[in-house]
Amino acid sequence: MHKKAIILFSGGLDSTTCLAIAKSQEFACYTLSFQYGQKHAVEIEYAKRLAQQFGVVEHKILSLPLDEISDSSLTNKDIPVRDFKEHSGIPNTYVPARNTIFLSFALAWGEVLKASHIFLGVNDVDYSGYPDCRPEYLHAFENVAKLATKVGVENDQAWTIHTPLLRMNKSQIIAEGLRLGVDYSKTVSCYRADAEGRACGTCDSCTYRKKGFKEAGISDPTKYVG
Repeated sequence: MHKKAIILFSGGLDSTTCLAIAKSQEFACYTLSFQYGQKHAVEIEYAKRLAQQFGVVEHKILSLPLDEISDSSLTNKDIPVRDFKEHSGIPNTYVPARNTIFLSFALAWGEVLKASHIFLGVNDVDYSGYPDCRPEYLHAFENVAKLATKVGVENDQAWTIHTPLLRMNKSQIIAEGLRLGVDYSKTVSCYRADAEGRACGTCDSCTYRKKGFKEAGISDPTKYVG
């Protein structure tokens, strides 16, 4: 019997690679996506199709009103998503506590499914500098998971947050995904993706994605506006 794993899944380049890795490690995969008021909500449609193509056991899509409490440019219609530029601070695409919220739902579902493995496609090499993508945060959440769950307290069960992409740059992530058969033309990563899933080409996410394909020497299959 395969071990069960929850994969936090947006339908983007990183989370799709993460799902492919979990499948290759023979986990029974349960994907979890969130409609949280993000402007690029088209990613949910991509996630649905990809989950089906990968043959996951179950794909849940939960609705969370983060746009009602967030001042992120990803959720607030009055704050524009900026083009990429080198910066030292945390960009305005940061959604407060997003990974903590998402991981908490994965933890709850995992406890019900008896799935003590959670996969998360975070990266701290080619990324925007979000605080909830750092190794120290992820280790801390594993400790919280054990302290906060019935199985952790009664059964001394450890929880494992798998972050296979954490130390990889985008070109390495793409190479690994291609090795595992990922079709990146079926993914969307853009923070300003339109209703058809076409990417802007200039936001942080697009910039790192384009850089990854270029450095990997792979033709970029992304559909861009214009």
